[in-house]
Amino acid sequence: MTSHLGSKLSPKVKAGLCMGALGVVFGDIGTSPLYTMRECIAHLPPGQRDAGVLGVLSLIFWSLVLVVSVKYLWYVMTADNRGEGGIFALLALIHIGAQKAQGGKALRRGLGPAVIMILIGAALLYGDGIITPAISVLGAAEGFNLISPVFTPYVTGMACAILAALFWVQHKGTRSIGAVFGPVMLIWFVVLGLLGAWHLSRAPAVLRALNPAYGMALLHHPPAQVATLLGSIVLAITGAEALYADMGHFGRRSIAVAWYGAAFPGLVLNYFGQGAYILSHPATADNPFFAMAPAGLARAGLTVLSIAAAVIASQALISGAYSLTRQAIQLGYFPRLKINYTNAEQSGQIYVPFVNTALAIGCILTAAFFKSSDALASAYGIAVTGTMGITTIAYFIVAHRNWRWPLWQIGPLCVAFLAIDLAFFLSNAQKLADGGWFPLAIAGSVLAVMHTWKTGRDAIFSLIYDNHVTEDELVKIAVSKYVTRVPGAAIFMVGSPHGTPIALLHHVKANRCLHQTVIMLSIATADVPAVPDAERLDLREIGAGIWRVNGHYGYMQSPDVGALVEQVKAWGMKINPQGATYFFNREMIMHGGNSGMWEWEKSFYGFLTRNARPAKDYYKIPPSQIIEIGLPLQL
Repeated sequence: MTSHLGSKLSPKVKAGLCMGALGVVFGDIGTSPLYTMRECIAHLPPGQRDAGVLGVLSLIFWSLVLVVSVKYLWYVMTADNRGEGGIFALLALIHIGAQKAQGGKALRRGLGPAVIMILIGAALLYGDGIITPAISVLGAAEGFNLISPVFTPYVTGMACAILAALFWVQHKGTRSIGAVFGPVMLIWFVVLGLLGAWHLSRAPAVLRALNPAYGMALLHHPPAQVATLLGSIVLAITGAEALYADMGHFGRRSIAVAWYGAAFPGLVLNYFGQGAYILSHPATADNPFFAMAPAGLARAGLTVLSIAAAVIASQALISGAYSLTRQAIQLGYFPRLKINYTNAEQSGQIYVPFVNTALAIGCILTAAFFKSSDALASAYGIAVTGTMGITTIAYFIVAHRNWRWPLWQIGPLCVAFLAIDLAFFLSNAQKLADGGWFPLAIAGSVLAVMHTWKTGRDAIFSLIYDNHVTEDELVKIAVSKYVTRVPGAAIFMVGSPHGTPIALLHHVKANRCLHQTVIMLSIATADVPAVPDAERLDLREIGAGIWRVNGHYGYMQSPDVGALVEQVKAWGMKINPQGATYFFNREMIMHGGNSGMWEWEKSFYGFLTRNARPAKDYYKIPPSQIIEIGLPLQL
C-alpha cells in the first residue's frame, strides 16, 4: 500500500515531481474558481445574500478538506497497485483479492457486479473528459467579456478554436510542452492566492466561514434549494479523482506536497477572496473571479493566464483518457486501437488517434452547443460524482477483502465518504433535463462498447478453445504419418494459455503439414501496472517440436511480439525470428449461435470486430510474415 516513488529520491527530483504534479494533477480542480462561485451565488436562497455567501464558502472549504485531503490523500491513495492508482487499479486489486480468496488460483475475468460497477466508473470518466476541456476553456475565454463587450459574440468561437488547436497538437506528444505545465500552474496558484488575499484583507469577516456551522445552516433550507446549491458546490472538487488516477506518475507524497504547498492554499484564498468581493460589491452581476482583478491590463493578463491554465487542465484530462483506453484494451474491455508512443524514454506518454478525434469532436460540439460555461455547468458534475461514489465502494471492497480491515473499522469510514458522494450525486441528478443527460449518454455509449466487447470475446474464446483437444492429442497429431513436417517455425497467436486453437487444427486438416517448430504464443495481461522484463516470458515444450509460450505484460504496457520472439531465441530455442510465420484467426461473426448475447449485441460485436485494429498490427509484427486463417463463428 505504498507508492513506488519512495523517499530515497534526491531533493531535486522530489521538487520536479511536485512541480509536475501541479501541472498535471491539479489542472482540473485548479481552474474551478473560474465558474464555481458564480454558479453558487446564482443559486442562493433569495434575500439571504450575506449569510448565503458565508454558507457557500464554508461548504466549499469543508468539501475540499473532506473529499480531497481526507478521502483521497489520506485513504483512497493508499490503495495503489505497485504505485499506480485509478479506477482500473482498483479493478486489478479486486481481482487480486478474489484470486487470494481462491487460494491463489488464476481466475478468468468475468462481468460480475464489482466489474460492472468499475466499468461504469471508467465510462463516466470519458464523459468527464469531454465536458472538462469544454467548460474550462469556455470559462477562461469568458474573461474577454469583462475586458470589452465587443468580444462577447466571439467567445464561443474563440473557445472552439482553442480546443481545435489543443487537440491538433496532441500527435506531437506532451514532452516538449510538459516542461512548462508545472511552472505555469505554480504561477496560476500564486496569482489565485494573491488576488484572494488582497480582497480578503479588505473584508476579513468572511473568515468566519471556516466555521462549518455556516454551511450546515445553509443546508437547513428546503431540499430543492439545497440540491440546487450542492450541484454548484461540487464544481469546486471536480478533478479530485485525478489525484488518484495520476498517482503512478508522481507518487502520493509529491501530490500531497503540491496540494498542501500550493494548490490548496491558492484555492482557499481565492474562494474566500471572491466571497469578500461579493460582500463588498452587493450590486455587481459580473463574474467575481475576473472582477477581482483591476480593469485594464491586469484583467487582460488574468484572462490570458486563465486560458493557459484551462488548456493545461484539458491536457491532463486528454492524456488521462489515452491511459484509460490503453488499460481497458489490455484488460480486455475495449477493442484494439492504434497507440503511438510520443516519448521513447517514457512509455506512459502515448497518443491514441481515435480517442483524440472522438474527444475533439465531442468537446468542440459541446462548446458550440452549450455556448457558455454557465449553461455547461448544468451538465457538469454528475459524471465525476458518480465516479467518486464508485471509487468509495471499490475502496471498501479492497480494504475489507485484500487488507482484511474489519467491518467495524472500514464500514463507518466508507459510509461517511459515500454519504458525501451520494449527496453530491443526487444534487446533480436534478440536472438531467438541463444537460446532465449528456455525460450519462456518453458514459452509456462507452459502457455498451466495453460490455459488448468483453461479452463477445468471452463467447469467442469459448468457441475457439473449448474443443477438448488436449496437448497429448496434439502431439499425437504432430507425429502422425499423415502429417508432413516442413522446415521453419510457425507461431500461432492464441488468446488463451490453455487448450488447442482451432486455427492450428484447421491448418493441419487443410494442408496435412506442420512446421518443425510450432509455438502457441499467448499474451497475458497481469493485474499489475507493469511486468519486469525478467518475468516477461514463460515457455514450455509440449513435445514433437511444439512449444507453449506465454508473454506477460502489465495493464499499462503494450505488447511487442517481435521483441518477445527475439527473447525466445535468446533463451536457446532454435528459431529465426525473421523467417518465422505467424498465423492469426480472421473471425467472421455470424448469428444463430447460443452464446446468450442479445441479437443487437451480436451485431454490435461484429461491427466492433470489423473496425478494431487488426491484432497483427497491434502486436507489432511485420505484415510479410503473417498468414490469416478465416474462422466463421456463430454467436
